[in-house]
This record gives sequence, structure tokens and C-alpha cells, in this order.
Amino acid sequence: MSAQGCGSVSAISLGLPPATAVPEGRGELPRQIFYAKRPVSARLRQRFANDLAAVDMLALLRPANTGLAEGQATKEILVMGLKLTCQDPPLEIVDHIAAMRSSGIIFVCVRPALDKEGGPTGGEECALAVRRPLPAKPGHERIYRDFASPWRPAGKTRLTLAGDDLDQAWEGLNAQVILDSSDGSDVDGRIARRAQVADLVAQEAKLAKDHARAKDATQRNQAYAKLHKVRTQLKELGALDGLDEA
Repeated sequence: MSAQGCGSVSAISLGLPPATAVPEGRGELPRQIFYAKRPVSARLRQRFANDLAAVDMLALLRPANTGLAEGQATKEILVMGLKLTCQDPPLEIVDHIAAMRSSGIIFVCVRPALDKEGGPTGGEECALAVRRPLPAKPGHERIYRDFASPWRPAGKTRLTLAGDDLDQAWEGLNAQVILDSSDGSDVDGRIARRAQVADLVAQEAKLAKDHARAKDATQRNQAYAKLHKVRTQLKELGALDGLDEA
């Protein structure tokens, strides 16, 4: 039996177990089901109409078809294809659909591949997307954030299941989308570290310019002290490579 596809992408092309694949013709989802029975803004309704050519359920991951134990928090994982008429992952749509279900959803966004001049190549590209809660203190409302991977050729886009249960598999899939790694350990900590590094790199670039533009020794020494502090933090995080010393 053939698997449901979204463009050229299917559960099989993604490397998922064949038993998880939704049969062809049974995964086609009308866009209207995501907003017909719940209030949405006119903007979001327009995005569904303008940014999506098709929505397809590609795979349903459960203990029975993956060989993984049921997780404490994760009972099933959906893999959903979004065939796009836009160029960027539609994170507003991702957020809306993912919020409708308690199960985790990995979104596979599919668009036509373009050459350097912006012309079609005949192939397709994929970006993976996911909605993930950010760490919150007990008693505080959970805040969610939507993440997307870089675009890759559709034929090279894979999803790897790792771990002993669906909780671990979900973390591993999130790591693949957000961190380009199948290692599902401490995903929240690694996301926070990546954000910290990005902020420090931006500070380093600004302070390096301030140091170079300093007009007297006092200003130069002050700028260098701040620059040295930021570079020390980057070194401690193992992220100093590629930065020029002043």
C-alpha cells in the first residue's frame, strides 16, 4: 500500500517506519477543518487560504507501530505535511494547528526549490517546524514558541526516532528541528545556551567596533574591558572560535 504524500515527501521518504505511514488517500485534510469550528482572525484565515496548497497527515507514531513504549506525557506523535505557496515556514499556521491537539506534531513544510535566479528547478525543499513550550516556573502559565529548521532538499530530509519511549522520541524529534541534532538530551538547556551565545556574539561584534572606534586610551580601555568579559563568557560556553581577538 502506498503512503500518503505531501508533494514528493512521505513517511517513507522521511525514513520513518513503514507501519507509521498513513495510507495514500487517507491523509488529505481540508484546510477548513482547522478554522471552521473555532474563532480565528481574518488574517489567519487568509493565511490558510493563501499560504497552503495542501495539508496532509503523513504519519502517526504510536507504541503499537514504533516499538517504543508510551511516554508519560507523549501518547502519540503526528507528522503533518504542509505544501506551501509561500516561501517561509508559516509559523502562525503551525502554532494554530499544534495548539488544537494535545499530541505532539512535527510539521514538514514543502515548497518548490528555486535556483539562484529565483527560477524553479523542478525539485522541492523541506523545512521542519514544531511548537514547543518554553520552561516555566511552577504555577506560571506555559508559553509556547514555534521553531523551524533551515530549508533542505526534500530528498535529503529525514526524521530519526531515538529513545526507549515516545517522550524521548519527541525530544529527539524536537532536537532535530531546532538544533539539527538527533540527541534529545536537555533540549531546553541547549536552546537557552544557543540563544545566550547568539546574544553574546551580537554584543561582541558591537563592542569590537566600539573598541576600534575609541578616540582615546580611556575609551579604548573601557571598551576592551567589556569586550574581554564577553569573550570570556563565550570561551566558557565553547563558542569563541571564529572571533577575532582585538
